[in-house]
Amino acid sequence: MEKIAIVGGGISGLSVAQMLKEKYEIKVFEGASRPGGLIKCERIDGNLYHTTGGHVFNTKRSDVLEWFWSFFDKEKEFTLAKRNASIFLQENKFIPYPIENNFHLLSESLISKIIKDLLKINKSEKITPLNFKEFLKQQFGETLFDIYFKPYNEKIWQCDLAKIPLSWLEGKLPMPTVEEIFTSNITKAEENKFVHSSFYYPQEEGSQFLIDRLTLNLDIHCNHKVESIERIGLKWQINRELFDRVIFCGNIKQLPAILNKGINISRFSEEIDSLEYHGTTTVLCEVEKNPYSWVYLPDSKIRPHRIICTGNFSKSNNAVGKMSATIEFTDFISEEEIIKNLELLPFSPKYLLHHYEQFTYPIQHSSTREMVNLLKTDLEKDNFYLLGRFAEWEYYNMDAAIGAAIDLTSNF
Repeated sequence: MEKIAIVGGGISGLSVAQMLKEKYEIKVFEGASRPGGLIKCERIDGNLYHTTGGHVFNTKRSDVLEWFWSFFDKEKEFTLAKRNASIFLQENKFIPYPIENNFHLLSESLISKIIKDLLKINKSEKITPLNFKEFLKQQFGETLFDIYFKPYNEKIWQCDLAKIPLSWLEGKLPMPTVEEIFTSNITKAEENKFVHSSFYYPQEEGSQFLIDRLTLNLDIHCNHKVESIERIGLKWQINRELFDRVIFCGNIKQLPAILNKGINISRFSEEIDSLEYHGTTTVLCEVEKNPYSWVYLPDSKIRPHRIICTGNFSKSNNAVGKMSATIEFTDFISEEEIIKNLELLPFSPKYLLHHYEQFTYPIQHSSTREMVNLLKTDLEKDNFYLLGRFAEWEYYNMDAAIGAAIDLTSNF
């Protein structure tokens, strides 16, 4: 059997390892003390802590669904939950998500402005937007852009939205027509067209349950940070062990230092070094009981951008008699600043613990995808493959990461 080394034991690395283990000898190298990457969880004072985000599962891809459910019992091990997301606005109102379907709940003056914006959009000649900012304004109008889309997205991405190419967010953007927006507001229809209008969530242990299942029957070496991968003849050497292929699921920014012998990617080094990203500070809190799954926080006067009410995903996520949630801040924030901001939030959050993850949001510019694809093409000639959110520098959710693994392995 050919030997394949997989560098990185997050959702991408574990998924591709499971897909290939029957045909190849697989070894997974993971730098942390345990696998899981961004979807690991811990138990803190009886509460389940999603240390980075709050990960749920659903997808439009039938092949991803088929593969996923080959590992899990949908009926016995998972709950199908309805997404109940809301937007907490400056006037301390909860507006159901998405805001464009529920602007009838805003003040009369805002409703009037939004209607004028939408009528103007409907009469205007359609022009292809060149960036994220243009898309949002053309799709929803100036008023909705100003009160929600601009402040919320600037909190997350910490950059000028005009610098974000649409290709980066392909498949993740709402595309309702003006007629559909008006119809939704008049009929007060619930949103059910986006992928996560409902989602599957493990009955026990959240996304850690997924990791624990996906590690079964794999040869995983933890606490093993790969610092050098050398090309020797037609093989790849990692720790004096030779492999026929390497699937790199780590961070592309590490590649120039790791691939320092036997293969030259120096022409990509400057662009790789300039790739931008953001991290996330995820705060575990006890909160008052509430009906929501996600609460988005566009108010620019507070630092966090969303509350993930993980305690509502499964009762087992909560300590006895408590309700838990995670609150997300873009980039690093001190415990002192966290506690100050918690005082401004709904549900009276009580701080328990926080975790900072340096790499969570890759930022693409107009040339990023082309550069990465050229690099992938060069490396694949030598049986070296890039896979995953930070290896491919793509804003993958969990289902997209699994889908990318399926796409890659279809060529093996």
